[in-house]
Amino acid sequence: MNPRTIVVVGAGQAGGWVAKTLRAANFSGCIVLIGEEMHPPHERPPLSKAVLAGEAEAASTYLFKGDEFVKLELDFRPGTRAVTIDRAAKRVVLAGDEAIAYDKLFLCTGGAARRLAVPGGDGPRVHYLRTIADSLAIGSRLSEIRHLVVIGGGWIGLEVAAAARMRKLSVTLIEGLSRLCERSVPPEVSAHLLALHRRNGVEIVLEEGVKAIDDGERVAVELASGRRVQGGAVVAGIGLAPNVALAQAAGIAVDNGIVVDDQGRTSDPDIFAAGDVANAPLACLGRRVRLESWANAQNQAIVAAQAALGGDARYDELPWFWSDQYDMNLQILGLPARWPAPVVRGEPAGGSFSLFFLDDGRIASVVSVNAPRDLRAVKKLIQTRKPVRAEDLADPRIQLQRL
Repeated sequence: MNPRTIVVVGAGQAGGWVAKTLRAANFSGCIVLIGEEMHPPHERPPLSKAVLAGEAEAASTYLFKGDEFVKLELDFRPGTRAVTIDRAAKRVVLAGDEAIAYDKLFLCTGGAARRLAVPGGDGPRVHYLRTIADSLAIGSRLSEIRHLVVIGGGWIGLEVAAAARMRKLSVTLIEGLSRLCERSVPPEVSAHLLALHRRNGVEIVLEEGVKAIDDGERVAVELASGRRVQGGAVVAGIGLAPNVALAQAAGIAVDNGIVVDDQGRTSDPDIFAAGDVANAPLACLGRRVRLESWANAQNQAIVAAQAALGGDARYDELPWFWSDQYDMNLQILGLPARWPAPVVRGEPAGGSFSLFFLDDGRIASVVSVNAPRDLRAVKKLIQTRKPVRAEDLADPRIQLQRL
């Protein structure tokens, strides 16, 4: 039976693209879009970059411009929380006990910023960044203080540190591991990020755990070594916890996210999931992954929406991630299970280079710093698994397109 009512829980980027794709496929039934935030569907990457740096308004992150959102003719429920899924009756129960029947249901619930499990981790001057409201609150705080303490040397922490430096604040960044972004990039990229931030005036403290936070006249972060780092505020970027409680309570399979197939379908054939919360198989990687990225939220949502209407598309996009910090644009294509010694093209000391990571003579991944053309040129080589010679990749006289 063709669906008449489709309910989408989560009004971020994935939820917005589900709605847009359904209408583009001429679905004329009712689409109910439920979002806990008061904002319409939006993109999150600018919240730790241009919006936080004061270079862009929050509304610039909205997915739909002008009257495009109105034309989708959605039953949009902002500031609303879904509390229960009754799979037998095919209903979503909202806070306040309103129940909405569905033929197909999408869970685009994303994730929540992980909290510091230390005394003072929930203090009034300790901030976490996930929502538009978070970004605006941190931006307001940055205009009041002179020194910011950042806890966490992953992407959010580094982008917040860069935004704060662009606003002329002094910054101390604390990371518990031995290098920056240790879980997501190879040592060569960690070293480049470390040099970049130190060159821009950030004090970086590695291999130091946080013991407690004292919110007195100034905020003091007490480290495991006993050192106390003081500042006007703290921003903690220590990872994302996928929002799986709604699915888990309904008996839907969960394992580091909501388990889906390559069409976004969960263990319930009438329920789909997409975006940061979905744990999906990628044939191009040969394993399951849960990806927290802009491209994944969009493209996985498109495939899942098409599948709900009977489409046969399968999601198998190479993971792609990007970050802007100061004058650096970093892009990563592919997600290897390990990071072998790279083939270097360009001049790392000059700030424009690419690192190619090979597996049995084929490119498994590429990291480009201020070299976006390199990444675009090798995407097909990664997808086709065509053998390449390391010396050809390293030789700037050889155009990558020719390979």
